[in-house]
Formats: sequence, C-alpha cells, structure tokens
Amino acid sequence: MTGIFEELGVRPVLNAQGNRTLLGGSTPSASVRALMEEVEEYYVDMGELMDSVGQKIADMLGVEAALVTSGCSAALAVGAAACMTGNDPAKIDRIPDVTGMPHEFIIQRQLRIKYDRCMTIPGGKIITVGDSEETRPEHIEEAIGPNTAALHYLAPGDRQPGALSLEAIIEIAHSHDLPVVVDAAGEVYPTDKLNRYVDMGADLVAYGAKYFGAVNSSGILTGRKDLVEIARNHSFIGFEAAGASSFGRPMKVDRQEVIAVYAALREWLTTDHESRFASYEARISGLRADLEGIPHIRLATYPEQGPPEGLAVNLDAEKLGKTAAQVSAELRAGNPSIWVRAPTGGGPDDYPPGQEYFIVRMPTLKTGGEKVIAERLKQILAGR
Repeated sequence: MTGIFEELGVRPVLNAQGNRTLLGGSTPSASVRALMEEVEEYYVDMGELMDSVGQKIADMLGVEAALVTSGCSAALAVGAAACMTGNDPAKIDRIPDVTGMPHEFIIQRQLRIKYDRCMTIPGGKIITVGDSEETRPEHIEEAIGPNTAALHYLAPGDRQPGALSLEAIIEIAHSHDLPVVVDAAGEVYPTDKLNRYVDMGADLVAYGAKYFGAVNSSGILTGRKDLVEIARNHSFIGFEAAGASSFGRPMKVDRQEVIAVYAALREWLTTDHESRFASYEARISGLRADLEGIPHIRLATYPEQGPPEGLAVNLDAEKLGKTAAQVSAELRAGNPSIWVRAPTGGGPDDYPPGQEYFIVRMPTLKTGGEKVIAERLKQILAGR
C-alpha cells in the first residue's frame, strides 16, 4: 500500500466485481481524463455546456433529447418529477409537496429493486402490482387512476419470470396517455441498448454513465424532448440558470464530469468491442491456467453464453471446507483487498445463497490483477 491510500490508512481494492458505486464506479480512460483536464483551464457557463452536451449525446444516440445527471438515480429522480409536474413552474417549485398532482408510479412486483426508491425522492409513491407468480395486464389497468404519474420499468425485464414485457407496459401506458420511465442503469452493451428502449416507445430512460467509462457520479436521462426539458428544470442547472427552486439542486455535476460523459460515450460507441472481449478472454485463459490443479474446484467461463467477461470458480464446499462467501471474505480481508462477485447475501450483484461459486470479472480489473488474485486463491484454496 503506497501513496495517498497509505496516508489515509485505506486499503486499495482490486475490483473483479464490476461497476459498483461502492467501489468507485469506474476508471475513465486516459483520453477521457485528458479532456477532463483540458476543461480545467477555463470556467464555463454550465447551462450552455449542459445543453450543448445534451444535444451532442442525443445526436449520437439518435434520440430526441438527453440530460447529463449525477448518476442514474438522479436521472430517475428528475425524470419522475417531470412526470408529476409537467411544465408548470408553480408545481416545479413545490416539489416534494405533491398535493394536487399525480405522483404514483406503478411497478411490477417482479421488477422491484431497492433502487426504484429514487422515484420517490421528489415526493412520488411506488405502487406495486402483480402477485407472487406473475403480473397480468389487468393488474396494471386496475392500479391506474387519477394519481398515476407514470409506469416504471426495470430493463431488460425479460430475465424475471412472470413480468410483463416493456412492449406490453408501453402499450398499456400510452393507451392512458401516461409516460413510461425505464431504469436501464447498466444496459449499455450491445451499444444499441442506449437507444433501444426509446425506439420501442419508452418516454424516459435513465443510464449510469459509469458503465460506459465515465466517472462514478454521472448518468444520463434520454427520451422525449418535452419531458427531458422539464427534467432539466428540476435539476441543479434549472435551479441555477432557469430561476426554478428545483429540488435537484443538490444533484449537481462538475464541468469535468459533464465532459467525461460526453467523451466516454463517444469512445464507447466507437470502441472495437470484439477486441475488448478478446482481451478479456486471453486474461481469463491465463487465470484458468494459474488455477488448474487446485482440488475441489471447477472453472467455467462467465457468462456461459455471450461475450466472455470473467471466470466462474465453482466450489465443492463440503470437501473444501469453505463456502464461496467465506472465500470472498478472505479475499476482501487482504491487502490489497480483492472483491469478486459472490453470494454474500444482500447486495445488488449477489447471487442466491447456497450457490457455491464466485466470479472473477475482467472489465474493471486492472491488467495483471488476475495474477495477484490467482496467487491469493492458491493460498486460500490450496493452502500454499
């Protein structure tokens, strides 16, 4: 441990888990960091910068409008507010007092996660529909009323048995003149996912920009121009530049962060992703070779289908005498601390308890980090 981490008494982390906010989100590329440093030379009218970058992003994605936000959560919050207030300055100033305005967001039971609480930040209320087995169209229809502001959807949705498709939700919502707000936080690859949901008819779609290489504290809201412009009024820039008393004032972004979103998205859309995955595959093969021969484990490329991202280490916990959660805890306890995806029970990246495996993922792991992980695993799993 060296440098600032040593000074602060904080262990550095080898991140083999993914783009977790808890771990700092992402590491912008050298070219993105260079543009962030370039903008340091001058201050800028943030309203002008936000609008210009928003238009550039919209043009890149082929959507009507886009807004840079302080993360996907902030995008969902200002998007929810836009659905509640419309373009009414008095209502915008009253948020989170939602008296007299629609403020309910209908969500399928199968798609509930803790992050949908973001929809309630400006005063909204979550209405959960469906039973334990499925959500049917009539569940949605019965929940719609005068207080309904929008229908909320967690993309991609089709991974959850019993959930209605986004197409079905859009059809129901639009038949009642209601917007659909999609949480597509990490849906950035294949890259057509960055406009797919808008093209399907979703009115607002929120993304975390850390997933395509921008800074941790950044995101984008895309979709209908009228709603994105209202969301802008709810944001920090609406407070500063449009004269609104916006609830989103605390959710500000730096000029460097705005530039990072623009630069990282441009880079992401032009990246040779086949080469990116080929580099992961080579590193996975090296890690597999380093771990071969350790008893009571089975190695498999992750995911089983699709482009390779990591190596799954399956354990025979009974013979090994350790569970995947225990191995994960030992990896975290070292210095540097090593974080892998494992069934630790409760986090957004966790797997169901009882499944004895963990995954070493390459996208956020610095090159060479897999060698450090291999040596640590040999010590933990094979006692050497």
